[in-house]
Amino acid sequence: MKILVIEDEKRVATIITKALEANDSGYRVTVSNNGVAGLQQATTGTYDLIILDRGLPKMDGLTVLRKLRESGNSIPVLMLTAKSETDDIVAGLDTGADDYLKKPFEIAELQARVRALIRRSGQDLGAIIGYADLKVDPIIHKAWRADTELTLSATEYRMIAYFVRNAETVVTRQDIVDNCWNEPLEKFSNIVDVYINYLRKKVDGRPFVKKLIHTVRNQGYILKEG
Repeated sequence: MKILVIEDEKRVATIITKALEANDSGYRVTVSNNGVAGLQQATTGTYDLIILDRGLPKMDGLTVLRKLRESGNSIPVLMLTAKSETDDIVAGLDTGADDYLKKPFEIAELQARVRALIRRSGQDLGAIIGYADLKVDPIIHKAWRADTELTLSATEYRMIAYFVRNAETVVTRQDIVDNCWNEPLEKFSNIVDVYINYLRKKVDGRPFVKKLIHTVRNQGYILKEG
C-alpha cells in the first residue's frame, strides 16, 4: 500500500511515516512538504491513500483537495487539522475528504483510521450497484436516478452508496456515522440529519415522484420504494 503524506511539519511527517511503516505493515510512505508539490505528487503518482494537512505553505490543504476532486481523482483522503469547529470539519468533508483527524493525535487512532479508509476503499472496487431507478458507480463515485446524474458531495456519495448496499434495511444514525465518517455519534448526530436532508432534496426532489429515503421513527432511515 502506497501512502502520500502532505505535511509541512517535519516532526509530524516523521512520526506518521514511522507509525505507518512499523512492524512490516506493508505501507510505503512518501512525504511532500507543501501544497503545490503535494498536488503534483498526488496527480502524477499512484497511491492508495493521501494524508493531507489542512494548513500547508504555497497551497492550503482544502485547495489541494478541491483540485484533486475536480480533476476526477477519487483516492481516499484523511485530512489532518488543528481546527475542531464543526463548520471547519464540514468544509473539509464537503470538499471531498473521506475522514479527518485532529492534531495532536494518538498513533493508534491514526493507524486505525488509515486501516478503515483503505478497507472502505476496497469495497468500492466493482460493478455498478443499484436499487429501484437509483444507480451508483463505485469506481468513479457517481450516482444517477432515472438516468439523471446527481450532483453529490463526497459525503453524500458515501451515504447514498451505503444506503444502496443496505436497501430495504433500517440503518441507524450510528450505522451511517460508522460507515461514512469514522467519528463518534455524539459529535455528528446533528450532521447526519443535515446530510439526510441534503440527500432527500437531490434523490427525492423534483422531478422524481417516488420517494426512496424514508425515516423510521425512533430507529433511523431506510432506502425503499413506497
